[in-house]
Amino acid sequence: MLFRIPEPHVFPDPSLSEPSGLLGVGGDLSPERLLLAYRSGIFPWYSEGQPILWWSPDPRMVLSTEALRVPRSLGKRIRQQRYRVTMDQAFGQVIRHCKSTPRPGQDGTWLTTEMVAGYEALHAAGHAHSVEAWNHDGELVGGLYGVSVGRLYCGESMFAHAPDASKVAFVHLVRQLHRWDLPLVDCQVYTDHLARFGAVEVPRSTYLDRVASLVVQKGRSGRWCFDEDFQCTG
Repeated sequence: MLFRIPEPHVFPDPSLSEPSGLLGVGGDLSPERLLLAYRSGIFPWYSEGQPILWWSPDPRMVLSTEALRVPRSLGKRIRQQRYRVTMDQAFGQVIRHCKSTPRPGQDGTWLTTEMVAGYEALHAAGHAHSVEAWNHDGELVGGLYGVSVGRLYCGESMFAHAPDASKVAFVHLVRQLHRWDLPLVDCQVYTDHLARFGAVEVPRSTYLDRVASLVVQKGRSGRWCFDEDFQCTG
């Protein structure tokens, strides 16, 4: 069943989504609505020229931060320290690179101008966060961003302009989330790439039950940075 999302910040029950995971159309991308969506197990995903589309797929791809697997070759690259990894130092650059970087098998991007503005507003409010990978010349060569609600981190997109740069950033993020006792990363839908890191598919009902308990717990808002004693050794 497909719902028209009303002006008030409310969503229908995600279990009523169509088999594809599509739940509703319309609404806006204000920080308040975006936060409500992620707290409800829902996220926006659409292309330029389309109305705002809201999704809650079944099954859902998730990664337990304690179950992270790092491929041997990637662990070696991390230990080589080819990249300097930071948090929330260049959110605007990261999301724009995610928008503009070509992807195999895709003609365009799902990150619309409206979405970029919405997530930047969420970042300014302390709820969206980026991780950046910089080369030794100080150039941003990879990164990712996502949304934090309570003790849940919802991954959105990543990009890489150098070998394994986004993967290195991702491993740093998950290791830091585990240290902060944020146990779950929402990866949305299945990809081989995420499965290699240990992400698994779970029924939507299982995901929604887990989300309901995590999002009401105290998380970490405001600007993020790695712990002073944090070390990622692969």
